[in-house]
Amino acid sequence: MRPYEERFLWRLDWNLLRTFIVVVEQGGVTRAAEFMNLSQPTISSALKRLEETTEKRLLDRRPGHFALTPAGESLYRESLMIFGSISRLPGLMAAAETVVTGHIAIAMTSHVVCKHFDEAMAHFNTAYPDVTYSISITDSAEVLSRVRQNQASAGLCLMRENDALLDGRTLFREFFGLFCGPMHRLFGRSDIGIEEVSGERSVSFQTESENGPLYLVRQLRERANLQPEPHGLSANLPEVRRMIINGMGIGALPVHVARRDVDARLLWQVPPKENLAAVDVQFVVNPRRSMNPAETAFVRTIHEMIAQTALEERTYN
Repeated sequence: MRPYEERFLWRLDWNLLRTFIVVVEQGGVTRAAEFMNLSQPTISSALKRLEETTEKRLLDRRPGHFALTPAGESLYRESLMIFGSISRLPGLMAAAETVVTGHIAIAMTSHVVCKHFDEAMAHFNTAYPDVTYSISITDSAEVLSRVRQNQASAGLCLMRENDALLDGRTLFREFFGLFCGPMHRLFGRSDIGIEEVSGERSVSFQTESENGPLYLVRQLRERANLQPEPHGLSANLPEVRRMIINGMGIGALPVHVARRDVDARLLWQVPPKENLAAVDVQFVVNPRRSMNPAETAFVRTIHEMIAQTALEERTYN
């Protein structure tokens, strides 16, 4: 280690890196202050100290503009790894005592229904009975954030674009159709023309309106000429389902997920019924994560299942 590198190592306040990560993830000082329950001047002061320590300008902040400088991008990338490594120390030390044990933290978007994933998990649990699990449900953007920050062993979510920091592989493909509830005037009819759906109220996912990973679902609603402004909005699939069943509007759901409710006369599919929106759910991991033995075996199990099962079989029509 060169002398100036050693001085930097001992001068750096590691807490500043955590603050820096939050500022980048939240997209600004004000949001970071709200997230950390601190004052805005405190966050600004921390950023100034970090820039003084690194002797680099890390953020390009102007009115209406927020971006990382090249030095800031490098620091952010490495800070994520440092933060994740520290958070995993207890699990790594515990896992070192046995061959395959440890904890697997899975973050996933709401209501993932995939028989292939369930079967792989069941086989894995049988093979490694001492492994423990936690599963948290959140929106896709937060799933990706947790995997980047090494707060989750793996994630199941939607991705609009590839992420250079992550390894994402298609777990399964599902198709979204439009449904109404029992109180809707079109419920139970088998002769519905697409023109009868035109102008109806709709409910939708937040990731539709934000031009996110469900943009194809938004296009499906536009094909049906539903009212452009949703009458109800949620990031959670069960809540979108609740709004549809309670008559708040027509909404999109994965066809294979909605099938049970259709059989129970809680939902009814309306046109269009062809060329439906195909959406891929991704299995995402951080390739730079130092995994405990349980995580390593679990990721290997899912990757092998994906590699050995054709996508056609993992496509739920």
